[in-house]
Amino acid sequence: MGMTDPIADMLTRIRNANKARFKTVHVGMSQMNVNIAKVLKKTGYINNYDKVKDEKGKEALEIILKYPDTKRTVITGIKRVSKPGRRVYVHSDSVPKVLNGLGISILSTSRGIITDTEAREMNVGGEIICNVW
Repeated sequence: MGMTDPIADMLTRIRNANKARFKTVHVGMSQMNVNIAKVLKKTGYINNYDKVKDEKGKEALEIILKYPDTKRTVITGIKRVSKPGRRVYVHSDSVPKVLNGLGISILSTSRGIITDTEAREMNVGGEIICNVW
């Protein structure tokens, strides 16, 4: 049986690994997960990501988490906004800010997977995938 929401699974694995202070976390491989990891790396929330093979020989995405010191984490919160049962779309003029600009929203637009600030600069709207702060 397939997974209903692989993006929510990825975000939950990152959230749990971050709380447990793991160095790396393996998530399912998909083009959407790679694009989300690319945005997280570009904005500085993770160190790196890489395509690897898991124990069963299946492709997986290894995400290397980032910690500034032993007490703090870079990602304090990560939340799925648009879900399979309830999609959330925004117009280009109403892209919301996360914590008054301290966090980011990741959007799926006609120009690809981008952050909320890039969407405002490009004047495009789309589906809000998740918020990270």
